[in-house]
Amino acid sequence: LFHGNRSQETEEDKKRKEERLQAYKEKKAKKPGVIAKSSLLLDVKPWDDETDMKEIESLVRSIEADGLLWGASKLIPLAYGIKKLQIGCVIEDDKISTDFLEEEITKFEDHVQSMDIAAFNKI
Repeated sequence: LFHGNRSQETEEDKKRKEERLQAYKEKKAKKPGVIAKSSLLLDVKPWDDETDMKEIESLVRSIEADGLLWGASKLIPLAYGIKKLQIGCVIEDDKISTDFLEEEITKFEDHVQSMDIAAFNKI
């Protein structure tokens, strides 16, 4: 009634199983992983009311990097006639850090006093 060799895999069964496993691994390796992104809203503050805000915006937008995409922007009144630039961007988390953005934006020290993150959302 009971055949002792039934519970043992034959060489052919093992080979087929390994081939299926290999095919599955290859298929999975080709599938791109989900790219983690974040949506940021940055506040860029000038030194005073005489700072050219259009110039600040074009300087900020001149920052180009793989994984960085600039979005819409607007000027928001602060005080004493001073406006800040609020600009949106989408970043790929693995490629761009908020430290990188702050470093790059504050490099324009003749125009930019500071940069803050007004909003940070994972997409």
